[in-house]
Amino acid sequence: MPKPFYVTTPIYYVNARPHLGHAYTTIIADVIARFHTMRPTEVYFLTGTDEHGDKVVRAAKKEKLSPRAYADKISHLFQTLWPELNISNNYFIRTTDPSHMEVVSRILQKIYDAG
Repeated sequence: MPKPFYVTTPIYYVNARPHLGHAYTTIIADVIARFHTMRPTEVYFLTGTDEHGDKVVRAAKKEKLSPRAYADKISHLFQTLWPELNISNNYFIRTTDPSHMEVVSRILQKIYDAG
């Protein structure tokens, strides 16, 4: 059996609603994942949202929402769009997920400890 295959989309910023460019990119990643699944290859397809940054804070302020409430709203739009487009991702990550924050903290700690 071939080596496992990993494909990801960009982790989309939540400073605006999903648009055609997001859909195009995610559909292309889905096609690549399905192609490798037919080989057969173990495939892992990731997509998700990046919920940090000044643009997110500004967009939230414009909507009169907290950054977290705004990120929850926009991330939900991404999460519910992919099944409607028959996207077959294995996992949807949010940079506010506790598991993501834990991994980032461990990596940064290793970098700090290494000087």
